[in-house]
Amino acid sequence: MSNETNGKSGYLVEVEDLKQHFPIRTGFTKTTLLKAVDGVSFKIRPGETLGLVGESGCGKTTVGRTLLRLYEPTDGRIFFEGNEVTKSNMREYRKEMQMVFQDPYSSLDPRMTVEDIIGEPLDVHKLYSTKSERRDKILGLMSLVGLNAEHATRYVHEFSGGQRQRIGIARALAVDPKFIVCDEPVSALDVSIQAQVVNMFEDLQKQLGVAYLFIAHDLLIVHHISDKIAVMYLGRMVEMADADELMDNPMHPYTQSLLSAVPIPDPETARKQKRIILEGDVPSPLNMPSGCAFRTRCRYATERCSAECPPFTDRGNGHMVACWEK
Repeated sequence: MSNETNGKSGYLVEVEDLKQHFPIRTGFTKTTLLKAVDGVSFKIRPGETLGLVGESGCGKTTVGRTLLRLYEPTDGRIFFEGNEVTKSNMREYRKEMQMVFQDPYSSLDPRMTVEDIIGEPLDVHKLYSTKSERRDKILGLMSLVGLNAEHATRYVHEFSGGQRQRIGIARALAVDPKFIVCDEPVSALDVSIQAQVVNMFEDLQKQLGVAYLFIAHDLLIVHHISDKIAVMYLGRMVEMADADELMDNPMHPYTQSLLSAVPIPDPETARKQKRIILEGDVPSPLNMPSGCAFRTRCRYATERCSAECPPFTDRGNGHMVACWEK
């Protein structure tokens, strides 16, 4: 990647071997490393969406938060428009990279009005010269996400979950970012509201050209919004490909199992589909199995899988898979 980091690589965000390890006390004097993210790499072009999926606890949210340096990375490099993002220069990239949090109930300050919540990034980055300009920008952002002007003086407890998430999205858009980490932005919402919010993300992308890292555990939602999909298991990526390619031709046994569990609205097709049930439990991230972390639940596992971890290799057309047997 080093020869591409002159701003001409064509990628907006590049993540190289990102690691996030947390020391966990497991006794009076003993500390064990929890490898929440263990060597994740990906690239996102301007205006593109990378969907990141996996079951709870696989490290999806930690990837997003570490990428924005809400957690300081243990190791790895992050590039934005070809320039490396470091602890010392992160402040200048705060405007370019924003986050929409999972829970709209806890990520918004209940003591602030909607106008103050959305206006706070404008205040921090001094993006207006007069009070009237500030208010015009806030009302414009509210209109952009489908909120009315009279909502500006209300408090967040007066809104539904979907409306609160719209407030969070307006706050993220206030600084006109080029990249947004969407951390399971619809999982806390009613199913009837989820489609509205996902469609709004798509509309905003068309209007503003913003790129997303869209974190979720619902493969249907991720497929709907993403250009590419990456699948994580216990801190590592096991498969990544274009969205349609991954859905039509999953190669990793874990991805195959996830897709077999996706509900199909057509009863005839659903009856023909064979569900792949994973055996065993998810290993503890504090006591990971040797070699491939998925081998304890994999029906294809061999001795080689326990001996060494498979590399993330390209199987053609950018379809990346980490598996010895597939």
